[in-house]
Amino acid sequence: MNGSARGVQRSHLSFWQIWNMSFGFLGIQFGWALQMANVSAIYEYLGADAHQIPILWLAAPLTGLVVQPIIGHLSDNTWNRLGRRRPYFLTGALLASFALIAMPNSSALWMAAGLLWVMDASINISMEPFRAFVADLLPPEQRTRGFAMQALFIGLGAVIASMLPWLLNSVLPVGGSGATIPLAVTLAFYTGAFAYLAAVLWTIFTTTEYPPDDLETFTRMKAEKAGIAAAASEIFRDMMAMPQTMRRLAWVQIFTWLGLFCMWLYFGVAVARNIFGGTPGTQAYEQGIAWGGNCFAMYSAVCFAFSFALPVVAERLGRRLTHGLCLLTGAVGLVSVAFVTNKYLLLVSMVGVGVAWASVLSMPYSILAGALPPGKTGIYMGIFNFFIVIPEILAALVFGPLMENFLTNESSLVRLLGGDNRLAALVIGGISLAVAAALCALVTDPAAAPSSSPTHGRVRSSAESSV
Repeated sequence: MNGSARGVQRSHLSFWQIWNMSFGFLGIQFGWALQMANVSAIYEYLGADAHQIPILWLAAPLTGLVVQPIIGHLSDNTWNRLGRRRPYFLTGALLASFALIAMPNSSALWMAAGLLWVMDASINISMEPFRAFVADLLPPEQRTRGFAMQALFIGLGAVIASMLPWLLNSVLPVGGSGATIPLAVTLAFYTGAFAYLAAVLWTIFTTTEYPPDDLETFTRMKAEKAGIAAAASEIFRDMMAMPQTMRRLAWVQIFTWLGLFCMWLYFGVAVARNIFGGTPGTQAYEQGIAWGGNCFAMYSAVCFAFSFALPVVAERLGRRLTHGLCLLTGAVGLVSVAFVTNKYLLLVSMVGVGVAWASVLSMPYSILAGALPPGKTGIYMGIFNFFIVIPEILAALVFGPLMENFLTNESSLVRLLGGDNRLAALVIGGISLAVAAALCALVTDPAAAPSSSPTHGRVRSSAESSV
């Protein structure tokens, strides 16, 4: 048993308590947003071709595949003066802030790829325990609100971080060399490093975790699980025993994140080349990359706004249907990008992506939290991350050869889309989101099942008390 004794009921937290416990996600999203909107462009500034970009991103999903389940297992079995999850928030924030400062100072592709590895690992160390944090501290009926609050801060952080290069680019000199990362991007990354650490520290100092009721038993069980072999064995056993709800959500996640990864890989460079007509090193290209950041800010702003309404919508339609409809909206928005020729219309397309993004950040985790066994929140949240990073790894390995050999600028699909294979990648991403939306029909939501039965209530009470 990890944490408090079974049967202990968590009290309802106020709006501001949920706000404080989620505030760290504002900083985490500064790291994610700057990475997603700018790293592909940094690679191109350093000389990467379009078919090289996916493999250069491979570090990010590989890191999550390894780090998140390990951090989940460790945080389930941690208790010290900082608590259970907070030590990992702080460690990840310190490392990520260093990587954010170093990234725009990269002088070679291998250096940027290595720093992406460090950055992604660090963000994962912070982020995974934040998912378990909600299940730790909130009763089941408040978890949707807790995950929606995380989505709210993710949206707000992404709006600010995504717009930073554009705002700074409007007041700073424009770089003139294809191998020079613009000063605006550099300063944006420095600002992100400060914001990341400050926001995580806010959550650490304003939110208290529940200690284990029986610290002696907790310490003994922690000692029994010590060691790499024991940890690996437990992670493997838990993976084989995944609840049915988690297995079905896995397929939704796989297609969802395949679609999102296509967008993150190619959206910025597609806008810079197709809407602004630029190439790396030109002013038009820098303006296009900056406008791509504005588009990311747009979908993040929609995510922020829609997060207020999401718990109400989910209560009326059910979490499963809500998630499916939101993903379908995102699919329409992403596919429409390939047919837009005006930069302002891109903002309209991003509205659909923002609705989907708000749901992606909250609904799957809200559905999953009620289906997890006692004492396993951290490890299962980490394992759940497999179904985010596996499609990202596939995209990183497959899209390079696909772009180079099949989605060439002479292929029929690419010619239909105006002669650029980056737009074809965005269309494939939208189709993937539509498939994920359809797969939501197969998901079993514990809250929508005959969950009011006495047995089910006891299971949820036990799971919820395992903090």
